[in-house]
Formats: sequence, structure tokens, C-alpha cells
Amino acid sequence: MPQYNYKAKKKDGQIFQGVVESAAEEEAVAVLRDRNLEVLFLEPVSRLIQKKARGYQFTFIKPHVKRKDIVIFARQLSVMISANLSVVEALRIIVAQTEKEGLKETITNVADEVESGTKLSVALERQGKTFSHFFVSMIQSGETSGKLDEVLEYLADQEEKDYDLVAKIKGAMIYPIFIISGLVLVGAAMMIFVIPQLTAMLTASGATLPFTTRVLIGTSNFMRGYWWLLIIIIAGVVFGFKALLRTSQGRYAFDLIKLKFPVFGNLFKMIYLVRFTQSLSTLTRGGVPLTAGLRIVSDVVGNNLYQALINRTIKEVEDGNSVAVVFLESPLVPKLVSQMLSVGEKSGRMDQVLDKVSGFYGREIENMVANMTHLIEPFIMVLIGIAVGGMVASIILPMYNLANQF
Repeated sequence: MPQYNYKAKKKDGQIFQGVVESAAEEEAVAVLRDRNLEVLFLEPVSRLIQKKARGYQFTFIKPHVKRKDIVIFARQLSVMISANLSVVEALRIIVAQTEKEGLKETITNVADEVESGTKLSVALERQGKTFSHFFVSMIQSGETSGKLDEVLEYLADQEEKDYDLVAKIKGAMIYPIFIISGLVLVGAAMMIFVIPQLTAMLTASGATLPFTTRVLIGTSNFMRGYWWLLIIIIAGVVFGFKALLRTSQGRYAFDLIKLKFPVFGNLFKMIYLVRFTQSLSTLTRGGVPLTAGLRIVSDVVGNNLYQALINRTIKEVEDGNSVAVVFLESPLVPKLVSQMLSVGEKSGRMDQVLDKVSGFYGREIENMVANMTHLIEPFIMVLIGIAVGGMVASIILPMYNLANQF
């Protein structure tokens, strides 16, 4: 939806600046008037070129707000609301303390809208994809229940846990990805520049070469002569894969493959279970009804198979059945989770039970990631040894045999 920069004035003369989303300029003016603002200036947000009096200035797409910034924002807002500051005061203080331009602009827009009478949850929702549906729903539940400070505290804890989980997994993958990427680049450089020099004598001798040597020479010749085709193939695979993921069938198939993948499949299952239990626990504690919480969690969990499972659970709950009915029948959910959900539902302590399940699987993920990190290092060393050994054997052995013929 188009965005418009605006400058407007309230009846008391106070000036506001910000960004408003609307389908047309006339609708943007109407939206601002509904907020009791007199429009002084309004223009479409330009994402390409802004013409100035002294030439042109390039302005790029609005800076992306990182997940870490959202975590810090949630914690700061939680502390300030708990200290009995008004929402607008808290937002203005955060803006003054923020150095990231993308986050500063976003929070400024939120503060302007809240000051003009808009609810905080609505103002956050209008910031595009910056704040997740889960984040907005939690704020909305806090506004409805009158416990915004408590909900913000739960939300800040949840955002930190989720961020820490993702950061640990990414951190564990940095080393192997770096080594494998370096291995691929060095291998490509050798195939293009080094191997032809080493195998020139072998090719010129006319001797019968081993199969591995012929494969090595053929691969080297292909990469030297058709490197452009290789780039096109790689680009086509990448773009084709991304296009496939945009389809519902492709995304479902990819999510299924992730769960079936050796070793990593169990890790992905635990990650989805932690997201489910953590998010539902936070929503339940914040006063969100169970069915509404399940709908939100289905969007948060990040896997189509689990999303379908949760959607079936919502129908069962709406029909008056237990929340654990579908989970008990599914191989995607361990019996422990299903039984704990049933216990939490019967005891009325769903949030506490979900917290315990989340903590258990969170520790399991940490242990699995740590073990995988230790196992990946020797695996990479073996992989490098095999690659280098195979390449050397394919060159040295034929040279040795050729030397023995003289």
C-alpha cells in the first residue's frame, strides 16, 4: 500500500510529522482528519530519487529493522511502562536513545500515531512487517486486559528467548559454512588455473589415464570453457528454488524434507515445538483465548506441517474437544508434549506447563547444537582430506606410472 509523508497540526497548535499508509492521497487526508489533525503537508514517499534544489539525492528503500533491535525495543518499552510512564513518553525516550535510523523512523511513526489517539497495537500493525502478528496480538491483549506492563514483560522475555535460540543455531553453523565455502572456492580455483598446468604433460603423453584422472581433466576443461554456463545453472537453481518456495506445494514439500532430513530433522522438530510452546505460553499468560492463541501460533511456528496440525487442533477445540486430541494422533509431536498439554488443560495451568515443556526442549536443542558443532569439525577435516587426497592421487599416480615407462 502507498505511503505518504505528512505534516499536520492539532487544534492546540502542536505539529506532528510521520508516515501514513493509504490507497490514495484523498484517503490519507481523510485518515489524518479522523485523528483530529489538520493536514499542512502531504506527499508520496519516494523510494528511488528525490529531486532537490541542488541536483539529485538518492534515497534507498527504508532501512531494515533487525530482529535484535525489536528485542531491545520490547525490553526498553517493558521497563518504561512498568515505571508508570505513558506509552507516548516511553516511545519518545526510546526514539531519543535509538541510533538505528530504520528503528528510529518506525518508532517515531508509532509515537505520532499513538499521540494522535491511535491504539499502540494498531500503530504497530501499520508498520508493515516490522512487527510480527504475534507481537501485535500480545500488545492488543495487554490493552484489552489493562495489563500492558505485564504483557510487555512476558513479550520481552519471549522475544529474547526466540532471538537467543536463533542466534545459537546460526552461530553453530557459521564455522562449517565458512570452511565449506572456502573449500569450494579453492577447489574451483585449482580446477580452473592449477589442474590444467599439472595435467598438460599427462594429456600430451597420449598414455591411458585412470578414470579419476580423466574425470578431473574433463571437469577442469568444462569449468574453463563453460564457466558462464555454470554460473547460469547455479543462478537458475537458486531462483527456481526460491520460486518453488513461493508456491504452497513447494513450501509444503520443503518443510516435509526438513523434518525427514537425517540428524537435522530432529533439530527442526524441536525448534518448532519450542516456538509453539513458548508462543502459546506467552499468549495464554497474556490473557489471549486458547483458540485465538492457536491461530496466532500457527503463523509463528514456521512450518506448514505443524501449521496444518495446529489448524486441525483449533477445529477440535471449537467443537468442544481437548487441545491434545490431534497432537496425540500425530507422529510430529512427542507423547510428552501431548500429555503435558492434556495435564495443563485439566489443571488450568496451561501457561506453566507449556513453560516447562519449552524449557525442556530448549535445553535439548542447546545440547544437540553443541554436539553437532563438535562432530562437524572432524567431519570437515575428513572431507577436506578426501578431496585433497583424491585430487593429488589423480595427478601424482599417473605421473609416477608415466615416469616408470622411461
